[in-house]
Amino acid sequence: MKQIFYLVASLIILSGCKKDSNSGPANITDKDGNTYTSIKIGSQTWMKENLKTTKYNDGTAIPLVTDGASWGALSTPAYCWYDNDAVTNKNKFGALYNWYTVNTGKLCPTGWHVPSDAEWTTLTTYLGGESVAGEKLKETGISNWESPNTGATNTSGFTGLAGGGRNWGGTFVSVGNRGYFWPSSEYSETSGWYRYLSNLDGKVYRVYGNKQDGFSVRCLQD
Repeated sequence: MKQIFYLVASLIILSGCKKDSNSGPANITDKDGNTYTSIKIGSQTWMKENLKTTKYNDGTAIPLVTDGASWGALSTPAYCWYDNDAVTNKNKFGALYNWYTVNTGKLCPTGWHVPSDAEWTTLTTYLGGESVAGEKLKETGISNWESPNTGATNTSGFTGLAGGGRNWGGTFVSVGNRGYFWPSSEYSETSGWYRYLSNLDGKVYRVYGNKQDGFSVRCLQD
């Protein structure tokens, strides 16, 4: 009986030693069957990858819009892949969604949500403020960022990528040098808040842009 007790106790200790205290739930799955991992940063748990679902969490399809002029005329939800090239960009950078898609409240897997502007501020404040937080959020190296990728350390584990975006005119821009991320918060009737990271410095920029813009999304655990 003693031997069984010691064996169980040893297994518990070993299991505890292997656990990464910063890692959150693994194998989060969207309605397309894509899986994601996560990272705990301060009091928040974030997905470590950009969202790439083509369906809402109720299984409804999100409209795919490839034509630039049609994209710029939208006031309804849509997504696309950078350069309309899913083969190259889907697994690496995820999808680009307009703000109307974000605003449905159904974009992230169940138990997760698109963070608000305030929740993004919680993240950047925890990482030392907007002037330096980008250093800790950006993936290191120049595999997915153009040189010089200034200051990138990724000490947060967020692994932010330069997935670029699609502007309100339908043009694809900035892959390799900027990573754009939608929060769920509205700025005005035609604009929403967003954040972006740059290859040229270690800042997190908080600005607002047209709701037709297509940006990456990172989900936050409820």
